[in-house]
Amino acid sequence: MSTLIISDPKLAHTVHYLFEWMAILTGLIVYRALRLNQGRCGLMEPGSFAVVVGALIGGAVGNKMVFWVDSPEIWNGSVAGWDILLGGQSVVGGLLGGWIGVEIGKRISGISARTGDDYVLPILSGLVIGRIGCFLAGLNDGTYGVPTVLPWGVDFGDGIPRHPTQLYECLLALLVLVTWPRWKGVFAHTPGLAFRSLMVGYLLWRLSIDWLKPVSHAYILGLSGIQVTCIVAFFVIIANLVYDRSKVTQ
Repeated sequence: MSTLIISDPKLAHTVHYLFEWMAILTGLIVYRALRLNQGRCGLMEPGSFAVVVGALIGGAVGNKMVFWVDSPEIWNGSVAGWDILLGGQSVVGGLLGGWIGVEIGKRISGISARTGDDYVLPILSGLVIGRIGCFLAGLNDGTYGVPTVLPWGVDFGDGIPRHPTQLYECLLALLVLVTWPRWKGVFAHTPGLAFRSLMVGYLLWRLSIDWLKPVSHAYILGLSGIQVTCIVAFFVIIANLVYDRSKVTQ
């Protein structure tokens, strides 16, 4: 299978960034709509400024840190300083860093309530749009898959049919979005459980799907930096869930 992929690197990066900002904007719109539907403020509430700042800074820092872990070869001197700071991103790092930033912001603002469930649909909406941009960028983006003989393999411009792993994630996020009204009641009585379940599910998804992506630098057992991050974060979240459960039953 072949498809229309943007071969010019500059144009590919431009389109990629355009879809990234579209994903962020869509997430904000969905978040605002959900809050207004709940009779709450759209984007800001009293005391939430630190939370918003924490999310933005944490997401940006996590984004880069996990990318650096996944691609340590950028430190060998072949990449210029500004390119190290500006090039490369990680959705896993952005989500985890944003979560940590929100928790720090909540601590500063004295907010103790679970707020993560409000981000589930915005995150899924952003993933759907963002991964389309990754797909269009083709070989100019590091999210394409390894070669495959399956009939839906995509030629990203090098004559080799590959797994369209970007579309796999896009379709999965879209499936959860469409079916969300049918099973969101499972989480209704436990604030924060929907968000943490989304994070656990996404970490397991990335741990699995990244076996279908080329690995620039392999760690233990051939795992990529992103996969190692997913494993560590998975056990931290599970431990947190167990701890919260033990507090409820005490």
